[in-house]
Amino acid sequence: MKGMIFMRKDFGKQTIVTPLPVLIVATYGDDGRPDAMNAAWGGQVDTNMVHVELDNSHLTTDNIKRRKAFTVSFTDRKNLVMADYFGLVSGRKEDKIAQSGAHVEKSAHVDAPVITDFPLTLECRLVSVSEEFGGTRVVGEVVNMSADESILDEKGHVDLGRGEFLCYDPAAFAYRVIGERVGTAFKDGHKVGG
Repeated sequence: MKGMIFMRKDFGKQTIVTPLPVLIVATYGDDGRPDAMNAAWGGQVDTNMVHVELDNSHLTTDNIKRRKAFTVSFTDRKNLVMADYFGLVSGRKEDKIAQSGAHVEKSAHVDAPVITDFPLTLECRLVSVSEEFGGTRVVGEVVNMSADESILDEKGHVDLGRGEFLCYDPAAFAYRVIGERVGTAFKDGHKVGG
């Protein structure tokens, strides 16, 4: 735009990707005990695949390699404290599920727990594990998605606007609630150019 001055500030090699969903990865240990961790880095790989980036030292990483399955849940405002706790304490030192009071059911589809406190869960079969960038990249095939009825619309479809889902804000070390619907994907862009 002619005549406008844009002001920007350089930050060097800092990286902020937003929004980062607050992902809770749940597994079973060798003893059958459920465990969960808060994973900041992960997302969708394909139409029915997800990935999470984990540290090699995590109990969750070992459990996924052994059990070949895991669940990924998306947390919401009312479960913020539990979700944050899952990222603060090691499952090697505490029974995080018992300590947090989380409610767990065994998945009917994979060898992993579903934490029913969280409104949306992807039940995953392990597809691949790779050591990358000093950590472990886990890719899973989603064999089932389960959702609490509180986030379903009148037609029985998932409505993310009903969930008050959290995202992680790495710039402020904060959790934020994902907001309102502001447009329609694959449609609104047609307004450009007439």
